[in-house]
Order: sequence, then C-alpha cells, then structure tokens
Amino acid sequence: MNAATLLVRCLEHEGVRFIFGVPGEETLEFTDALLDARIQVVATRHEQAAAFMADVHGRLSGQAGVCFSTLGPGATNLLTGVADAYLDHAPLVTITGQASLNRRHKESHQYIDTIAMFKPVTKWNVSIPRADVIPEAVRKAFKIAQTEKPGATHLELPEDVAEQSIADEAALRPLAVQAPVMPEPSPSQVQRAVRAISGAKRPLILVGNGVIRRNASEVVRSFARAFQIPVLQTFMAKGVMPDSDPLSLHTLGLLARDYAAVVMEQADVVLAIGYDFVEYAPCFWNPRKNKHIVHVDGLPAEVDEHYIVEVGELGDLRLSLPLIQKQLSSSSASFEPSWARQARKTVTDGFDAELAGPPSWPLRPQHIMHELRAVLRHDDVVVCDVGAHKLWMARMFPCEMPNSCIISNGFAAMGIAVPGAIAAKLLYPQRRVVAVTGDGGFMMNSQELETAIRLKAPLVILIWRDNGYGVIRWKQQLRFARTSSVDFGNPDFVRYAESFGAAGYRVTEPTELRPILEQALQRDVPVVIDCPVDDGENLRLTKRLQALPGLP
Repeated sequence: MNAATLLVRCLEHEGVRFIFGVPGEETLEFTDALLDARIQVVATRHEQAAAFMADVHGRLSGQAGVCFSTLGPGATNLLTGVADAYLDHAPLVTITGQASLNRRHKESHQYIDTIAMFKPVTKWNVSIPRADVIPEAVRKAFKIAQTEKPGATHLELPEDVAEQSIADEAALRPLAVQAPVMPEPSPSQVQRAVRAISGAKRPLILVGNGVIRRNASEVVRSFARAFQIPVLQTFMAKGVMPDSDPLSLHTLGLLARDYAAVVMEQADVVLAIGYDFVEYAPCFWNPRKNKHIVHVDGLPAEVDEHYIVEVGELGDLRLSLPLIQKQLSSSSASFEPSWARQARKTVTDGFDAELAGPPSWPLRPQHIMHELRAVLRHDDVVVCDVGAHKLWMARMFPCEMPNSCIISNGFAAMGIAVPGAIAAKLLYPQRRVVAVTGDGGFMMNSQELETAIRLKAPLVILIWRDNGYGVIRWKQQLRFARTSSVDFGNPDFVRYAESFGAAGYRVTEPTELRPILEQALQRDVPVVIDCPVDDGENLRLTKRLQALPGLP
C-alpha cells in the first residue's frame, strides 16, 4: 500500500460516496487508488465545476463534499468553488496534488504555493509531508469542515509523498469518526431571552441558514406557531417556515426597501436564529440600531455596531428554542394581536399585486416563477445561479421545505447552478432537479452538460435569457441611467443542448412555458429551456418598492 491508497481508505472511512475533479499528472497515484474504492469518481470538465458540485453536495447532505485537482492551474481553477463553500458555510474538503518535495525550493514547472493561496478561503489547510500523518490529517479536515460553522478545508498531497510505500499497514489505519456535540443552552440565558421576548409588542423571528444546518426547522416552526410570531428568512434559509404558512413573511435580503423590510422596520424585538451576517448585514435591517436582539445560535455573535445583542443564547438550536418556548408559555407576554396578520398581509399583498394581470411577452420574472412552482412538488430541488434571476427567486419563489431552493448568498459566485444541480441529482436521484440560471451564469459552466449526459442524470436547466449581465445592467441603469459592458450575444441554446445529446426547448410565447416544463421534467435526459425574460421588470420593481408606505 502507498500513501495515496491510505488517503483513499481514509476517505472511504469518512463515508465519502462521490468525489468530483479533474485528473492530472501529480495525482496519478491518487486517481489510480480510487479505482479500487467504494467511491464514485465524477470527472468534470472544469475544476471550478467540481468544487461547486462538492459545495452543493455538502450543503444538501451536511457531510463534506470532496473535490480534487492537480497542482498549479488545477488548484487555481478550484478556488472559486472552494471560496463559495467557505462563505456559504457548506462543508467541503478539497485535495490538490503538488510538486515533489525536492523541487519546491526553486522555480519549478506549474508550482505555486497553494497552501498560501487557499488560506484565506479555508477553515484549515495543510500539506501532507509524509504518509504517516494522513489518518490524522484527513480526520481533522473532515471534522473542521463539518463543525459549526461549516466550511472548506484543504489537503495538499505532494507527488512523491503519494508514492511513498507503507511497510506496516496495520499501524496506519483511518481514525474513528467523531463529531463534537453542541453544548446545552445556559438556563440563565434562557430566562433572559424569555424576559426580552415577553416584553415585545411586535416581535419578529429572523432565521438564517444555521437553522437548516442544525436540522432545527421543526422547532422554529413550533416556536413561531405557539406564539404567533411572524418569520422572516434569509435567502439561504428559504423553506424553514413554509411560505404557505400565515406566519411566513418570505425572505429578507434584497438591497432595497422590499415588503419584508417594511415589516422589519416595525419590529421591536428580533429573535435572530442561526443567522449569518455574510448573507445580509445587520446595517441593512437595523440601520437605526434600535432593535432589541435575541441571538440564538451555536456560536457567539460577530461584532457589529448594528447587531448589539441584548441576550445571547448559545447551544444546540434544537434544545434552545424548546426551553425558551416552555418558559415563555408561562410568561405574561402581550404581543399586539394584529401584528402577525398585518405583517403577512403587507408581504402577500405586494406579491399578489406583482402577479396581477395576464402574462406579457417576454415573460416577466414573476410569471416564470409562478409557472415553475406550479409544475414542481414540494420536495423537488431547485438550484439557483447568481444574477438578476436570483434576486427574484430568492424573494418570491415559494418554498415549503428547507433545502428545496439552493441559493448562494455568501460568496455568491456565478456558474454554480448547472454543476450544483448535477450534485443534487446524484444525491437525490428520485427527486426532480431544476437549475435556474441566467444566460451569463449558464455559459460559465455549460460544458458540464456533457458530465450530466455521461452520468445519465436527467435534470432541467431553465435559462432566463436577457442577453446580458442582468443584475449589473439593473444597477447601472439606476445609478447612471446608462449601461456599460453588460450586453452579449448567445448561441442557439436549443442546438447547443442537442450537440451534447441533451434535449432543447425554446419558449416563444407565454402559454408555452408550463407545458414545456412538464414535458422536460418527464424526460430521461438533461433538458435545456431557453426562456426570454423581460428585464425591464427589474426597474419597474425598483420604482414600486421606492413608493412603499410603512405599516399603518
């Protein structure tokens, strides 16, 4: 057995089912060892896509997704997806090859210091100096990647270390897989939280992606319903509270005064549960620094002048909220009786007004989402790319379950949707998967259509085509009343899809979208749908939101 084989055995011991990457000369021993493993190797057409697949795999499963590359350009190509996992708090372990130890002290072909390069976008990273540290290094990489708050870790395996023979195989075995237990909440802090909440007139719950990471959605729902407290969700927490529930206010995160922001302005106590600043900074929802904040999370709050915590309740969310709920039930809390109802009405009235009227052409974003939601089941998975379509999907696409609409909102990297959808389909072959993307984001990783074909992974790619970088066009129009460097041409997406062996559809009038979606979801091959979108609705939305009144 050599060191590369030991590394693969440690990955198997960690429960790794898939590994995503592009092979190279410096990973020859590693990829050869994978042939004898119980791990499916997914060879991608670009390392960035491999990292995005591992990123989404980790976010959906809670277990670290794994990607690999060779040294130099392979490692630099991984960087964007690794950074996305780091800021989105998705568990990921990346493995890169490296030049042999005897040539790293001098100028050498393809050699760069990848440890230094990955340091800003990983929780921990290390170069493996010899075979006998592999069991510890692998166990540490997975433990750190998966421990709250999760993120990316990196292992570098030099070419000559990978080849090292291991004489005493019995002495080098994978270490036992252990996960740290989240602490129980402090009783005194529970009491303080109860006092803060019971003194509220217009309390509001703000849930973040930490609730999904800790599998605490049910306790959040129970708590909100017990006291009729309305719930706002960050973009990455969509589905924690079913949007059909009268207490759901959908999401908060648009950098404009949206309907949800109008409600937040009226709240006096904000119960922030599993909330990550990286998604939507407190200065946007607490600009006057006047909210009483109860912080419920596994870790202390980040320091921010707009997030001064009145109470910090730290511990396992699945324990913290039931304890607060039990004590709050016997308190003398007296919330305004019409608060939750009026808050919900503010949001739903706004959305209803946006959806009013017959579909126009090109289709407005609201109607594209409406048609998509109509053909999907609650447990189907949508992976959304980054762009103007993301802002529409994040704020308005209704979800009933957590992790049914995956949105990157920490690093927010374009190009995630197609590779992310492939990872979702591998994890959940029985669920239907749709990648929602703009034409800009699609073309950044459209080569992975071949990967989907090779894997026999039927998924639907819905392209909102506006022939440009829509969200930047939107912002330029608002600031300068003109645009710069945002317009581009596109291939014939139908023929492009067919050239890979996928199916292609083009929407040519409003009534076609739903039947095309229904057909696409029944196909046994990947499908690309070219759907023109009315990007003028972006500016119209801005004007509507600028005219919003406060709550009466």
